[in-house]
Amino acid sequence: MVYATGVKPPDGTLTGWDVEEALDIEYAHGMAPKALVYLVEANSPSNADLFVAVNKAGALVAAAGGGEVSMSWGGSEFAAETSFDSNMTTSGVVYFASAGDTPGTEYPCVSPNVVCVGGTGNSRNQVTGKFEGEIAWIDTGGGISTYEPRPSYQAAITYLTKRGAPDVAAVADPNTGAWVYNVANGGWMVVGGTSLASPVTTAIVNVAGHFYASTAIEQSYIYATLGTPGAGWNDVTSGACGLYDGFVAGPGYDFCTGVGTPGGLAYKVVVGP
Repeated sequence: MVYATGVKPPDGTLTGWDVEEALDIEYAHGMAPKALVYLVEANSPSNADLFVAVNKAGALVAAAGGGEVSMSWGGSEFAAETSFDSNMTTSGVVYFASAGDTPGTEYPCVSPNVVCVGGTGNSRNQVTGKFEGEIAWIDTGGGISTYEPRPSYQAAITYLTKRGAPDVAAVADPNTGAWVYNVANGGWMVVGGTSLASPVTTAIVNVAGHFYASTAIEQSYIYATLGTPGAGWNDVTSGACGLYDGFVAGPGYDFCTGVGTPGGLAYKVVVGP
């Protein structure tokens, strides 16, 4: 654990941040057990303090030889958000963030310097429990950014007028969520949300072992595989999100699941350097 300012912040027990920390640490480590995992605590949930923590995390990862930063937080977009984008440009670091658990877009996930992770659910047979497929999670965030321009890696998606989100997706539906252990909340509990999807995806990228020099390079490989059968992505084509927005999961890119969910390590092996 690292304190972003070097001083322990106020106790966040039972405010929800303790569950968030347990979720992120347990699933980052569980999916990438050999990874060096840093937990960086911000002094408060304000944007100013959170980006102090992001900068600290980026510096730590870069000093360790490169890797990824996962951000399981976000808030409504705002006019000055582009001024914060430079906080996620540390060389040797790829940034991931949660798309949010309500309809619409969130920052920092819509930053062009972030891999935005949306949410899915697992469909299972009610009798046998057998996994049947992935569907879009109805509450995942997604859509078109209000302020961020369309990045070059999304140029092929011609209907986007600005930055589209998410880029990819992973399990998030609390009904098919993950078991998390947190003493302060009584032990074991099932947790969901895109706060789960972000560290899961980040850890898959980490354990694949190909560390890219920037988010832009990571994104260029992600979108290079769009629509390519067998390129390592599970194209989620069922379900909907964004209540009243009319977002549905379909072939190719969509505002619920992006290009899809990572098919294990395959996409890093197929298109990685």
